[in-house]
Amino acid sequence: MKKLSTLLVLAIFAIQAQAQTFTLKSSDLGGQFSNKQYFNGMGYTGENQSPALSWENAPAGTKAFAVTMYDFDAPTGSGFWHWVVYNIPADVKEIKAGAGNPAKQLLPAGTVQGMTDFGQPGYGGPAPVPGLPHMYLITVYALKSPLTLDKGATAAYVGFNLNMTMLGKASIVAYAQHP
Repeated sequence: MKKLSTLLVLAIFAIQAQAQTFTLKSSDLGGQFSNKQYFNGMGYTGENQSPALSWENAPAGTKAFAVTMYDFDAPTGSGFWHWVVYNIPADVKEIKAGAGNPAKQLLPAGTVQGMTDFGQPGYGGPAPVPGLPHMYLITVYALKSPLTLDKGATAAYVGFNLNMTMLGKASIVAYAQHP
């Protein structure tokens, strides 16, 4: 009986731990980008609209969030940063579609849209070169504290600082291919 009780307690803890997993979701992405999210330029005629994102079960002690979108398969030798957003307040649990456009001001006060590899702040949608599909990793970071960086900080430098102050992260993957 004691063994059964121990197993039951362990099972309950395992279920609770699983239920508390930090997760990221997008109602706009089903594993694939649509024309809404594709870049507008470089031969693409997409709408360049950042996807809606939501997250839940952030680690205890989270003081801010950050979101990045990175193309592992860009033929640069170092990938390509498409979106870098940081200092999202800790009480925010979602970003609306289109919030990556700095002109729309859809992000909370204090949130910073960092520089992308396009050389400007804000969302820059997928624009893969012809060939195989590209894999894009969208990640939300739960941070111990907001970042104190110059607004012109490179995406790689922001990424370094995210990893130094991260309590946890959750990711989703979406693919894009040149038509």
